[in-house]
Order: sequence, then C-alpha cells, then structure tokens
Amino acid sequence: MGSTQSAAPIVRRVRGYFAPVNRVTQTPVMFDAAEQGGFGLDSPPAPWVQLGWLRGFTRKALSRTALVETGLPAGVLEQTRESVGAEVSFEFQSWTKLTMVLGSASQQMNLLVTATGAAASEDGGTGVGAVAIGTGSTATFLSLSSADAAKFIAGQMVTVDVDYTGQTGFVASPMSGAYVKTALTDVDYVRRVTLNVARIAQVGATGLTLAEALPGGVPTTGMKAQAVKGFVDREGGGFFQEWSGLFVMEGSQGERIFYHYPRLQAAASAAESTVALDAKKGTLERVMLAGRFIVLPVTDALDGERVVCYRSFLPAANSLV
Repeated sequence: MGSTQSAAPIVRRVRGYFAPVNRVTQTPVMFDAAEQGGFGLDSPPAPWVQLGWLRGFTRKALSRTALVETGLPAGVLEQTRESVGAEVSFEFQSWTKLTMVLGSASQQMNLLVTATGAAASEDGGTGVGAVAIGTGSTATFLSLSSADAAKFIAGQMVTVDVDYTGQTGFVASPMSGAYVKTALTDVDYVRRVTLNVARIAQVGATGLTLAEALPGGVPTTGMKAQAVKGFVDREGGGFFQEWSGLFVMEGSQGERIFYHYPRLQAAASAAESTVALDAKKGTLERVMLAGRFIVLPVTDALDGERVVCYRSFLPAANSLV
C-alpha cells in the first residue's frame, strides 16, 4: 500500500525580500502569508523590495532553554525558555545600492559627484550643488528647470532628499540611513546617506526621467536632487542597519515556504567572498557580497509572546494535509 503523505518540497533556491523598519517608532513590516502569500515573486507587495536569488541561505537558532528539575533524585519537571534569538546568513547574487547597504553594519554613503577643486575625502568630497525639485514630480520623473536639468546626463545616478539643517536622531527617507548624535555642518549629509537613489534614463528640458522608481516614491516638499558617482561603506561606527526580512522557497508543485523575520540587524561588517567561475583554471572569480544578520525579537499582539521568526507553509493545490 503506497504512502498517503505528500513528498517533501523540492526547491531551487531562496528568494529574498526586504522592507525598512521604522527606526523612530521601532515598527517592523508584518507579513500575512494567508493574505499575501500568493504574490508574484517578481512583484512583491509594497513595501517589500525583492533582492533576487540568495546563495547559501542559513538559519541558526540562538534561543536557549533550561530544564526545571524537582524531586530527589532530581527529575525534569518542565523546560523553560531563557532567551530568544536567531541568526540568518547568506550571499547576495549581485552588487546594488541596497545589497551593499544590507551587507554593511554601518552607514553607507553615496559618493556625490564632487565640485571642481573640492578636497579629497574618504566619504566623498564637497558635491556639486543640489538642485530643487519642482511640482509635478513623480517617483520616476523629477521636474527641474531647464538650466538645472542640463547639469545632469543620461546614465548618471541621482540621490533625492532634503538638505541637512542640523537635525539629530535618525535621518533620511524612506528608510533611515544614519543616526546623528550631534549636529553636523554638511548640508548634503542626508543626501549622502539616503537610500532614495535611482539612475537617470533621459534628460529633458523639463526634468529627469528615471530608469526605475525612487524607493521613497513621489518626492516631498523640500527635497533636492544631486548627482552620484558610486557608493562607499565603512567598517566601524555606532549605526546598525535594521530591516524586516522575508525569505521564500517555492516548491516544484507550487507550494511555498516563508520565513518572515520582522527585525533583522546587520551583525557583521561589510564582507565578501569569491567563487571561481572555472574550478579547473581558477583564473576568474565572482565576488559575492556576504550578509549576516542578528534577529531581534518582537512581541506578538495575538498573545504577547516574544518571537523572532514566523515560518509559514502554503501547501500545493489539492495536496494532502
């Protein structure tokens, strides 16, 4: 007589999705597998951003339990949970602004296109002046005067955020890029640390058409645009990136396994590894960005329990349960 059990899922790789935690209110992004679990893997529900396939996805439990003993001689009466924790690690398959941010346990800076004669600096020198964004802008179009638009070129990257005016605490939008302890003097600091960056597809007389939507959506009043050359992160400092993470395994029959971590903080400084493209010759290597995250607990509103991860399973259609 054959087994009535369904076979274990057969999956290819793990896909990763991230969403920013509101650092001011410490509010993570929730995920309801019953309501949202059928989303298209290439078009996740907002505010989740897909980071593609991950390599070497590993989950490690750090929770500790203790035995409560009673009697003589002592015997185990029950067990209790002393602490709750976990760790997640993997490698990104590509280098992007966001994967570099996620793989870094500190601020990640936008290297502004520097002004003529600007002094050199490890974080990038004084940038070419930012320009005001006009009304009518969208997530994919920045309305500028013709004179300001002419300062940019197609293919260039652009950072969009407000001037720094001495504010302290978490700065930048739509996700916090740094925590300022004491007031600074760099008017471009927020645009240096913001993740609100996109590439310019076309320059027109009325503004800039972007190749992808700004992560922060429609620019708000007071935001300005500034050209970016590249990115730089630093080892050290007191700021830690924090994100909500969602990892998806899709089975060959359409079943899905979800691992939802409401709060992930980068637990290691920027690191990378190499993978030989030709194992025999070893002349070319692919440089992979490494990510290791410590999981912070949240309190489940359902019953007040403190948890670090939600593992959900959506069986394939018509499979046995």
